[in-house]
Amino acid sequence: MKKILFLAVLGMFSWSALAADKLTLQLKWVTQAQFGGYFVAKEKGFYSDEGLDVTIKPGGPDIATPQVLAGGGADIIIEWIGSALATREKGVPLVNIAQTFKRAGLMLTCRKDSGIRSPSDFKGKTIGVWFGGNEYPLLSWLSKLGISASGGSNGVTLIKQGWNVDPLLQKQAHCVSTMSYNEYWQVIDAGLSPSDLVVFKYDGEGVAVLEDGLYVMENRLNDEKFVNKLARFLRASMKGWEYAGENPDKAADIVLENDDTGAQTEKHQRRMMREINKLVASSDQPNGIGYLDPSDYNRSVNVLLSSGDAVITKAPKGAWTHKVYEAMINL
Repeated sequence: MKKILFLAVLGMFSWSALAADKLTLQLKWVTQAQFGGYFVAKEKGFYSDEGLDVTIKPGGPDIATPQVLAGGGADIIIEWIGSALATREKGVPLVNIAQTFKRAGLMLTCRKDSGIRSPSDFKGKTIGVWFGGNEYPLLSWLSKLGISASGGSNGVTLIKQGWNVDPLLQKQAHCVSTMSYNEYWQVIDAGLSPSDLVVFKYDGEGVAVLEDGLYVMENRLNDEKFVNKLARFLRASMKGWEYAGENPDKAADIVLENDDTGAQTEKHQRRMMREINKLVASSDQPNGIGYLDPSDYNRSVNVLLSSGDAVITKAPKGAWTHKVYEAMINL
């Protein structure tokens, strides 16, 4: 009798494993607290509770997430809207199905000893910027200020910044691009204090664009079974983000457990998780984490159209949908 029961239970577990719907999520960057909610959802069983078997693939400087998605290497990617809309205009129809980050973390961090106190002081200065789509908020801001990005005493000189803050530390640039949850703290850890710096948040300057959102290929949204999988994925992911918001240290520890490189530290990831939670901030999202506010989308499009560099040439159509969010609500 015990053998029969054992085989029956084993059969149930085997069936459950076989029945789980597989999904692959491609991260925009390396394994870090920026993606904490997804790792929590996997580790805590929120995905498996939804009948999902989710694979999370880390990104990196040489991984273009839209190409991964278009090539079938992932079902869902995390991307910023600038890259997503530029890719869509070039013929790869990405669609935003959910917006995890309500606020933007992109900032411009300047040395106070450069004489910069306000944006009007940018003239004649050198600014480090990440290219590959990350420069568009800055270009839009400079255009808004009437400051040329072509150098000279009345303009700014832009230099390509690596994924570090060395140009600021070595005084090769007066300002560099930083994320509120990452590079800014690299500056602090390198020995500069907040009082040594002047920080401009793109959100506060009205030129922020939507950052980490979830994107899929448009044609796949015609498959109702796939939409149902996405709805379950979204529900579980948002549970993961809610947990991370309430338990930042535990969430950061889960991220560290999933970091195969061993490059991350507890101090950095725990601090990052707290900063990331400010961007996700469920209190800022009355419709819940993941809901894309159309006004945020429209603001981002306007910033991209006014960047002075043609990241997109016209307002896109069909680039976002609430179809998955509504399916999640109706589960």
